Amino acid sequence: MGDSSVNVFEAILLGAVQGLTEFLPVSSSGHLVLVQNILHIEAPALFFDTLLHGGTLVAVIVVLRRDIWALLRSPFQRLTWLLLIATAVTAVFAFLLKDYIEEAFASGRVLGFAFLFTSAALFIAEYLFHRSGAPRSDAEMGLLESLFIGALQGVAIIPGVSRSGLTLSGALSCKLERDFAARFSFLLSIPAILGALLLQIKELYDYSRFQSVNPEARKVIVGGIDTIPLMAGTLTALLVGFASMVLMMRIVRERSLRGFGVYTAILGLLILLDQNLLHIVF
Repeated sequence: MGDSSVNVFEAILLGAVQGLTEFLPVSSSGHLVLVQNILHIEAPALFFDTLLHGGTLVAVIVVLRRDIWALLRSPFQRLTWLLLIATAVTAVFAFLLKDYIEEAFASGRVLGFAFLFTSAALFIAEYLFHRSGAPRSDAEMGLLESLFIGALQGVAIIPGVSRSGLTLSGALSCKLERDFAARFSFLLSIPAILGALLLQIKELYDYSRFQSVNPEARKVIVGGIDTIPLMAGTLTALLVGFASMVLMMRIVRERSLRGFGVYTAILGLLILLDQNLLHIVF
């Protein structure tokens, strides 16, 4: 890995991209890969990436504080088990796809198809949700729906496939009420983001053990990033993440996700055009 130093502007930009796209159904990982390629920004150091995820985790906890408090007060309720089942399925997918995902991040070769997959999922979900029949309440959600949504979240670790997009699509495809679909999707993001954070913290620890004898280890950890860019990026991820999540909750309840489907479809087609013909970015 080369010097992954990030200046204040790049830190704020990456924080904004992370915060905005973590909760909108457009793929945060895909947009980070895209922005880094367009602006020729090297992948940020591990510590900085960990802080960005930490910022979005704080944002989702603040927005869903009432739901989280209700779960903590009554931890053995039905919703807790549904979230745990979905999370377990996600973890299995993440473990099985780990090596492939690391390669996909590095190359960006699946990015265009992944955005198109996200688009298709959003359109199909809205179609299935608006079929005849009343939406189902949270009390009507069962084990199969939880397994299905958890599997979709597992697939969404592929860069360009949106985590929130697929979990929302899964919930809406099962005709769950839109408000509950949004809350379940974003509650499910907490263990997902927390899991990613714990893995990164483990990597930080592993690298830190060797930084005294291997200078490359320190580059991986901090990459020469100063304190101000670190703070600016993290704060931006938190604030933008909070705003985008509040906005997304309202959109899911009151509007359609088809607009995001159009956006990701156009983006996917443009990326494929560039990868196979123009070669401007890739």
